[in-house]
Amino acid sequence: MADSYFEEIEEDESEYLARYEQRQRMRQERQRRRMRQRMLKRVLYLGGSVIVIGIIIAVRMTGGKQREEDMQSRQQAMKDAGQADDGSSWMSEEGRTGSGGPPVTEAASGDVSAGAAGGSGETVNKAEPDKPAYSFTATTDTVGIYSEEVISTHAILVDESTDTIVASKGADERIYPASMTKVLTVLVAAEQITEEDLDDTFTMTLEITDYAYVNDCSAVGFLDGEKVKVRDLFYGTILPSGGDAALGLATYIAGSQEAFVEMMNTRLEELGIGDSAHFTNCIGLYDEEHYCSVYDMAVIMKAAVQNELCREILSAHTYTTAPTVEHPEGITISNWFLRKIEDKDTGGEVICGKTGYVVESKNCAVSYGTFAGGTPYICVTAGSTSGWRCIYDHVEIYNRYVPAGG
Repeated sequence: MADSYFEEIEEDESEYLARYEQRQRMRQERQRRRMRQRMLKRVLYLGGSVIVIGIIIAVRMTGGKQREEDMQSRQQAMKDAGQADDGSSWMSEEGRTGSGGPPVTEAASGDVSAGAAGGSGETVNKAEPDKPAYSFTATTDTVGIYSEEVISTHAILVDESTDTIVASKGADERIYPASMTKVLTVLVAAEQITEEDLDDTFTMTLEITDYAYVNDCSAVGFLDGEKVKVRDLFYGTILPSGGDAALGLATYIAGSQEAFVEMMNTRLEELGIGDSAHFTNCIGLYDEEHYCSVYDMAVIMKAAVQNELCREILSAHTYTTAPTVEHPEGITISNWFLRKIEDKDTGGEVICGKTGYVVESKNCAVSYGTFAGGTPYICVTAGSTSGWRCIYDHVEIYNRYVPAGG
């Protein structure tokens, strides 16, 4: 009986162990299936993410390349057409259709596509602008700037009507132009668009707003996803020296800052200063290869004031951007250089101005004004010790070195 009892116990225990091992195997198999399912889901998720990211990158690269090719094709078509226009004036008062914008003129040999890279791409009649090189000449009357009241280390005063240098100090020496760069930014952009393009919209991106923030740029305050009028990008580039606006404008025109900078350097060549001036960005951020002289900046300013859109923007004291979802009342911006110098006695009227500052150049500014008899002058300074001191340097230069009666 005892043996039979123990045999039954052993059989029960064996069955129990067998069932236990079977349950363990089933549990392990379920766990392995779950792990395989989880791994499969992760692989599918990661694979899908990679595909989506790849598609987005491909679309952006293709879109940017297409915009650049469209711009190059348009420019080549305009060159091949052999059209001629001085590029410095808009339509006559009778033909002007809006409050501001570059000309839409009758082309000599037919229609060309003049839509900006980020614009509408509509076919309009626009003549290829004639882009003369400029140079300023020293005369026997040219003097050095030795006044103790001028703190700037580099300066030049030019009689814009005769292209003669009235006074100078280190005018040909290399400087870092800081945000004076944006005068060329708006000039290049203005020469690429039609009047209708000014009412087009550009959608700000996180890449642009982050770029301005990371590089500690002045900014208008546009937000990621905000639909901004192109006209507002122009004013935002100059009045508050907005890095967000400048980069948005460059992207609208050329598809990328890099492509736009190529256009800027081509324009420097056309102006005749390509050997002494070279830019690497559209904002004015410091870079060893981003340089010019105060003489070069005077040349750039001369070209800018002869462009009606640029002159209008550079002469605005205040401006309010168009309402958007993010800014229902718009954003009011100011050119503080003009607002601060307007009540100073310069002996004339300072009409246009743009300041700049980076540590390497200190405070700098370029201004344009008319004096007794309406004679136009351009003044450029760099290496001043503060924003106010820079303004007083321009006041002193105009007062001391503009000839009496001029």
